[in-house]
Amino acid sequence: MNTSKSKSAFEDAKRYIPGGVNSPVRAFANVGMNPLFIDKAAGSKIYDIDGNEYIDYVGSWGPMLLGHAFSPVVEAVREAACGSTSFGAPCISETRLAKCICETVSCVDVVRMVNSGTEATMSAIRLARGYTGRNLIIKFEGCYHGHSDSLLIKAGSGALTFGSASSAGVVEELAKYTLVLPYNDFDAVEDAFKKFGEEIAAVIIEPVAGNMGVVKPADGFLLKIRELTREYKSVFIVDEVMTGFRVSPSGAVGLFGIEPDIITFGKIIGGGLPVGAYGGKREIMEFISPLGPVYQAGTLSGNPLAMAAGLAQLTYLRENPQIYDLLEESGAYLEAGFNEAAKTAGADVCINRVGSMMSVFFTKERVEDFDTANTSDTEKFKIYFKSMLNSGIYLAPSQFEAVFLSAAHSRSDLDKTIEAAFKAMKAIQ
Repeated sequence: MNTSKSKSAFEDAKRYIPGGVNSPVRAFANVGMNPLFIDKAAGSKIYDIDGNEYIDYVGSWGPMLLGHAFSPVVEAVREAACGSTSFGAPCISETRLAKCICETVSCVDVVRMVNSGTEATMSAIRLARGYTGRNLIIKFEGCYHGHSDSLLIKAGSGALTFGSASSAGVVEELAKYTLVLPYNDFDAVEDAFKKFGEEIAAVIIEPVAGNMGVVKPADGFLLKIRELTREYKSVFIVDEVMTGFRVSPSGAVGLFGIEPDIITFGKIIGGGLPVGAYGGKREIMEFISPLGPVYQAGTLSGNPLAMAAGLAQLTYLRENPQIYDLLEESGAYLEAGFNEAAKTAGADVCINRVGSMMSVFFTKERVEDFDTANTSDTEKFKIYFKSMLNSGIYLAPSQFEAVFLSAAHSRSDLDKTIEAAFKAMKAIQ
């Protein structure tokens, strides 16, 4: 496979962009390769500047649920752009998209639009602190909620110790207000509330972890957190930037039957354009300026292009709910195929899947938290990744990311992917 143009483009990019990329994982450093530079995409396929075609399972990290260049989304953006790319003023499409979200997710009364998932989670944390008058936040190991200072925190040295900064530039004085607990460990959550309950402003969690690879919540884990936060009058924030409108028509809250106080959204509600949102109970959300004392603003929030794209995508999903049955069927088929490929190849893997999100871990362990995810053999993943890429399968260049299926992936695409997976797993052995 010739990727000489991508290699040259990367060398040029490094002269003008830190590391040559605008988001670290794109550098392909985790797999010891140069990144591919993408020229275009359509449906389930993506094409690099050397003209190579790949079946795409990154999908812009999740938003392309209906496939690339989906016609209703493209047409909506084209029509909106003819009226200007930005107003910095209210527009009807903001209300329409907000209404669509509120009607689809029953525990959301009102929504505030922002420009990214990071901005959504950052704002939700500020709102929770402002609403409760408390400072402490609980998050979980392996869950990523964007790169704001309060959330770039790694676990402390032992149970019930406060976190420390996981990035240069994050002050330790801020890190002390975040308690990092093991995912799927309810006893740790309960102990934290017993010790610090009156000081805890919020618990934030990915309902299906997607940033240590796909990890499912243990049975009852989310519901128990809901009960505990309600008991201590803390705010329960569910980060659906990745899972919202992907794992079910109403996201993970619908799939698992939970009612958080605040939900953060991103990815799919923008149809591939930069967007984020946070919404929830009216009583809490009305603490945001201009109604309340918690300040948050953004010139491009509610941008007409992003609103048009998101509304087109969510409307299509609402009108075609059978897409979720298709995605589940495709996901189950791919999971079964990968398990059979691993068994035949003699490879030790753990495959986790929730709906159209899936991860392959190269470990004998059952992956259910950050520690077990880290038993995965990343050197084996490198071999697997390179083999898959050479077979025309474009995956996230990290062991700890998800495969994202779209409605555009055909049975032929899946069969080709399973065949490539067997070849890759055989190469590992």
